[in-house]
Amino acid sequence: MRAFTIPEWRDELMQELKENILGYWMRNTVDEEIFGFVGEIRANGEKVPNADKGLVLHARILWTFASAYRFYREEAYLKMAHRAYDALNTRFRDAEHGGLYWMIDVQGRAVSDKKQVYGQAFVIYALSEYVRATGDESALVWAGELYRLLEKHAYDPLHLGYIEALARDWTETGDLSLSGKDLNERKSMNTHLHVLEAYTNLYRVWKPEGLKAKLKELIEVHVDKIVDGDTGHFLLFFDDEWHSKSSHVSYGHDIEGSWLLWEAAEALGDEALLQRVKAVALQMAKATLEQGVDEDGGLFNEFDGRRLDDSKDWWPQAEAMVGFLNAYQLSGQPEYLEAAKNSWSFTTASICDREGGEWHWQVTREGVPVNSADHAKVGPWKCPYHNSRACFEALERLEHLKTEA
Repeated sequence: MRAFTIPEWRDELMQELKENILGYWMRNTVDEEIFGFVGEIRANGEKVPNADKGLVLHARILWTFASAYRFYREEAYLKMAHRAYDALNTRFRDAEHGGLYWMIDVQGRAVSDKKQVYGQAFVIYALSEYVRATGDESALVWAGELYRLLEKHAYDPLHLGYIEALARDWTETGDLSLSGKDLNERKSMNTHLHVLEAYTNLYRVWKPEGLKAKLKELIEVHVDKIVDGDTGHFLLFFDDEWHSKSSHVSYGHDIEGSWLLWEAAEALGDEALLQRVKAVALQMAKATLEQGVDEDGGLFNEFDGRRLDDSKDWWPQAEAMVGFLNAYQLSGQPEYLEAAKNSWSFTTASICDREGGEWHWQVTREGVPVNSADHAKVGPWKCPYHNSRACFEALERLEHLKTEA
């Protein structure tokens, strides 16, 4: 691990964000022949012809470039955001039943037409950022429509929280799981975390009392039902009544959740809730630092109760830098600032792809890239959101630290 100052850190973040992340997506992923963005690019840089196009990919591209335009006001970023918005609006949007399809082919036909709540939430998140960047009223109206659809069809009024997925027409479905790696359970940490994230961003641009109440309830659901108060880790899967169905620990989600919970509480400004969330966020950051961080500063993937998955995916490294910076800002404890710096050091040394651009999906514990067929450079899950957001967040937080100093 190397030594660097905060000004040097900020310069590196800016360069990484604009050249290696945003630049890569602008140069390589626009699908000029069809619409939207390329569905898949393999680890070696080869584009997969006629690959299906994912809802999460397009929503995360919209969020990324709307945020980039909000930060830098460069027209090239706005053009990318417009393209993503247009694809979501004209290809993914279900004109008959509302909401958006989970996956479509290159002709714009639904390959998977179920209403995955995770995906709807990401569109709310992205539309809200687009509104923050452009003031587009139609995007705000659409985000409000999606919010009301989730509350009408996915919300559990008896036990609280949200069901994982519904059929195209918003009726019950047995196909609940988010991906092949996820359990087919009624509720999950992952979906709730990203509904929380979406409602937080929506509340920044639209403040009806109903949304305020829902955001507060969601924070409390996380604290009361999803965070294990004994361990400081998220529980991952649940039945309707919040009985836990898994003993796995996901270090990346723990550290991501620690700062997203604080962000949500800050948006509401409820002082009693802020104090409660602060304690939980620091407990989660402490557990992650003590159990999930390797000697080189990288964050392990998971622990299943018996075996540690000591490989290191791209997105937990991004979330670790932000989460540990957040913990340092909340506590003033220097070990969290050191952990954030070590995370960035590991990321630049092992995760950033200096030859092909963007970030490697996964490296071994020793930092060797794992370029297998299921570790794409671009795909339904490999998007510019975690790494670009980490840079945006760190740049803002380091600016605050510089100002305070």
